[in-house]
Amino acid sequence: MKPPAVAEERTVVLEVSELTVSYGKVEALHGLALKVHRGEIVTVIGPNGAGKTTLLAALMGLLPADGEIVYLGERQDAGRTVEKLVRQGMTLVPEKRELFAEMSVEDNLLLGAFDRYRGGHRDHLETMDEVFDIFPRLRERREQMAGTLSGGERQMLAMGRALMARPKLLLLDEPSLGLAPLIIKDIFRTVAQLRKTGVAILLVEQNARAALHVADYGYVLETGELSLEGPSRELATDRRVIESYLGLGGRQ
Repeated sequence: MKPPAVAEERTVVLEVSELTVSYGKVEALHGLALKVHRGEIVTVIGPNGAGKTTLLAALMGLLPADGEIVYLGERQDAGRTVEKLVRQGMTLVPEKRELFAEMSVEDNLLLGAFDRYRGGHRDHLETMDEVFDIFPRLRERREQMAGTLSGGERQMLAMGRALMARPKLLLLDEPSLGLAPLIIKDIFRTVAQLRKTGVAILLVEQNARAALHVADYGYVLETGELSLEGPSRELATDRRVIESYLGLGGRQ
């Protein structure tokens, strides 16, 4: 996970335009457009039911979608699969984390590198050391069963497993969900550090204050459509965002 070359910092990793997703006759997303650059954290904030998780599922090939998705300069066709996208460096950390509870931390991490190993790469031990450097607590728990970890440790493991695939684009779905405030700070501090590795991050999050604090650019998603966008610092001081998503407590 070496830092990116300066010339590559503004490379567009993901560009989406006119993205529409429907469940039967009901449109869950309508006409979305967004962009993520290499080494950039982009957040999508919004209330429950706005379509944030649907957006990530569509990008990951888990849901059919209309519109244009361009990843690493290649337009994605309707037949894109999760396996192909993972092979190309797109990785999702789902909201429910979906760990293998009866397997050790180390084995969960190794599973994250399986597709690279199958493709002929033999750098999984080096990558694991890098993950342990990012999450020292996982090194301490490497032999422990994943099901016995705390909520914060499970989130670290889910992120670490995704990093084992050496992603170019990391999709994070509600990483703060169900965690205590101090643990949330640790998780978002780590997300900010990942920027230095050059990975592009698309962060879907209901905790608007934390998300805007860590992100470079933000989008506000409401009832399936984008209502606002801009540099995160500007959104964090926008009256509409403050009234709807920040308030005094920082959570909706």
